[in-house]
Amino acid sequence: MGEQIDQLAQFVAETQWEDIPAAVQQHAKLVLLDTLGVILAGAEQPEVRQLRERLCATTGTGATVLACGWPSSDPRTAALLNGIAGRSIELCEGHRYVSCQGAVQIVPGVLAMGEWAQSTGREMLTALILGYDVAVRLGAALTPRPLAHQNGQAPLLGAVAAGARLRGLHAAETSRALRIGATLVLTPSYTNAVAGATTLNVAGGMSGFAAALAPELALAGFAAQGNAIEEALSSLVGDGFQPAGLLDELGTRWEISRNYFRLRACCNPIYAALDALEDALTALRPRPDEIERIDVATYRFAAVMCNPDPSNYFAAKYSLPHAAAAVLLRGNAGYGSFTDALVHDPTIAALRHRVHIAEDPQMTAVAPRLKPARVTVTLKDGRQSTHTCESARGDFQRPYHASEIREKFRELAGLMLTPEGVTGIEQAVNQCDQWTSVCELTDQLRRSGRL
Repeated sequence: MGEQIDQLAQFVAETQWEDIPAAVQQHAKLVLLDTLGVILAGAEQPEVRQLRERLCATTGTGATVLACGWPSSDPRTAALLNGIAGRSIELCEGHRYVSCQGAVQIVPGVLAMGEWAQSTGREMLTALILGYDVAVRLGAALTPRPLAHQNGQAPLLGAVAAGARLRGLHAAETSRALRIGATLVLTPSYTNAVAGATTLNVAGGMSGFAAALAPELALAGFAAQGNAIEEALSSLVGDGFQPAGLLDELGTRWEISRNYFRLRACCNPIYAALDALEDALTALRPRPDEIERIDVATYRFAAVMCNPDPSNYFAAKYSLPHAAAAVLLRGNAGYGSFTDALVHDPTIAALRHRVHIAEDPQMTAVAPRLKPARVTVTLKDGRQSTHTCESARGDFQRPYHASEIREKFRELAGLMLTPEGVTGIEQAVNQCDQWTSVCELTDQLRRSGRL
């Protein structure tokens, strides 16, 4: 059995709210607020609505599905549905240094279980912070397979850790729950993304399901092999697992504080190209019909997102030509720029075919430390403007301000809540460490929904 896994489990089971620095506690509230807004907006996607109607018709009660009508379901199903919703619009936060969208895979589980168990706000937030640490640390030790998306992999184990904490498992039980969770790890593919296969979001939602299931399996007495995590991440779903750094600065380096937020509803690797494009457009100030072509040079991972004809709204989120065309026509690549109606709009489709993308090997060499792009906009009259961005806005070099994240929450939550409700929920999350029960949040959501 891996000693590092046991020590990580002990950290999850025994760390107290008071052990977490105040600045980390405050940042975790902002992460929670951001993720809550993303889940509320994602609940409106057609496939998410239809799945909710099907599953809620046959499930139990005890936890709230964050969607119109606020249906009640059992914690596992509620966490699953809320996780799928949060993943569906590609606006969830992520980690700056490790491929890990931790919050959207952990928050659904801690909210559902916290409501069911009537956990306090501090208990819920502590579980989120600790689970996030587990997700990132395991993700850093994992060598992923080339096509593997991180949905339902290391973040699923972070969600299990958070669930174990909320259920009050001691260190040995938490270790067993994590090792049981290794059997539940999934195999989503980046090919899903570029193909518009929204099934990718189910893998993210399953993290919340596992958060509620794995601790119960541990409490029920299910056994797991001692090296289950090491085997799964090194030989089954991954290509290697190096646990040597798993405990580095444990309890002093809080991974949730090293995250990034997203304001664009598309895949993060193409953000730098969009920053450079915006700079070029500012210099030229062209009308869309004046543009002859847009040439993008970027690193390999971003360069493959080059499909000019995405099949649906989800594939468009992984299409740099579509995101660039949206910036040209709409002035942004936000939530409203990635809809099926816009994907099939003939004007934006024509603009997508003026965007040409190529890999720059020198940029590939500096990724992922930097995620650079160079964009040249050429007009029909021959004028050009070229701009380079080494690292996108929102990353560690130029993080978004908290006020921008709050404004994003207000926009997304406003799709589901009244204006007064949006303000009330934001204030409630600001004080979530004072909740006597997570039910305080869900009760207020029910009072705040649009009719």
